[in-house]
Amino acid sequence: MGISSVAVIGLGYIGLPTAAILASQDVTVLGVDISQRTVDAVNRGDVPFVEPDLATYVAGAVTQGKLSAALTPSPADAFIVAVPTPFTDGMKPDLSYIQAAAQAIAPQLQGGELLILESTSPPGATQRMADWILEARPDLSLDGSGSRPVIHVAHCPERVLPGRVMIELVTNDRIVGGLTAEAAERARDLYQVFCQGEILLTDAVTAEMAKLVENSFRDVNIAFANELSVISDNLGIDVWELIRLANHHPRVNILQPGPGVGGHCIAVDPWFIVDAAPEDARLIRTAREVNDAKPQWVIDKVRTAAEGVASPTVAALGLAFKANIDDLRESPARKIVEQLADEMADGTILVVEPHIEELPKELANRRNVELVSLEDALMRADVSVLLVDHDAFHQENLRESVPSTISIDTRGMWR
Repeated sequence: MGISSVAVIGLGYIGLPTAAILASQDVTVLGVDISQRTVDAVNRGDVPFVEPDLATYVAGAVTQGKLSAALTPSPADAFIVAVPTPFTDGMKPDLSYIQAAAQAIAPQLQGGELLILESTSPPGATQRMADWILEARPDLSLDGSGSRPVIHVAHCPERVLPGRVMIELVTNDRIVGGLTAEAAERARDLYQVFCQGEILLTDAVTAEMAKLVENSFRDVNIAFANELSVISDNLGIDVWELIRLANHHPRVNILQPGPGVGGHCIAVDPWFIVDAAPEDARLIRTAREVNDAKPQWVIDKVRTAAEGVASPTVAALGLAFKANIDDLRESPARKIVEQLADEMADGTILVVEPHIEELPKELANRRNVELVSLEDALMRADVSVLLVDHDAFHQENLRESVPSTISIDTRGMWR
């Protein structure tokens, strides 16, 4: 049976691009989100965040009547769940958003629908989503037992890079894991509507683990680079020169250090593995601890640089978790600015983030934090700290006043 209508639950950095790309392929898509602001923006054909090419897809799909948005789901042939999966203060996965999505979807089901969890999830989350639906709808089943209508449940983790989402949704290979073989095959058929990459079938729990492993691999490698940066600083070595030289070995490819690790995946996903196997995930846990400790190292460098300056002014360049986007999720730069504002209460923190128009809530209400232009920040600063390698911060784009300040470069752009 073909799929002509899809409801995408969650219109964030993954859900809205997925909805738009499906709608561009003549699928009727309803996007569902708890934010009235997001729903209204999509229905106007607008995009509530920065992602190259997404605005064109959304505007076109809305104009053609293929994409609309609402606060609650309606019946559809397929449902894609793309909601947040954060972790709690105890580093345990919070599945409450998935549970809420399951409970919202359940009343809309008649049997025969495909349900896909795209949210990055700990092992077993797809089965739990199915269980929540079946608790609300005991008249349905996963296998047709008792002659009850069947629903098909699968997991297909997103694996795209912010800033390249609309390209990589189409070109990247996808992993699809079903709670049943038929569910995996149906999910594959849906993704083949727009995905040009290879679609690899497996079971749901392996698909869940695959995404966590991909991001944990990167986290471990970034931790190595970040640890090298601390060691090199203590030894008076330029870490970027060191890595450049080491990478000339044909079998060495060290990543670049930074102020920490951010984003909705790499900074979160390894903890799901640690939670699932706390006694065995020793290297993964250590890597997370190394990367989580790096912001404090940067803060200590700034405080040392500002010693002896009464009421110091610090220019913090960048707030996003990576270059040239507006995504602040789990951003180490954001954490650094917040803690500097706490620890340097008698000073001023000048934030330069060219991709946002207002500070996040935890910074907006602080009297000693301002969102300013690059020119203003560099003119006023006693200490400048580069936190994000936005194109706007390249050496050739900076004022001549930068060398007159004490500069801390966490990205290797000012070498």
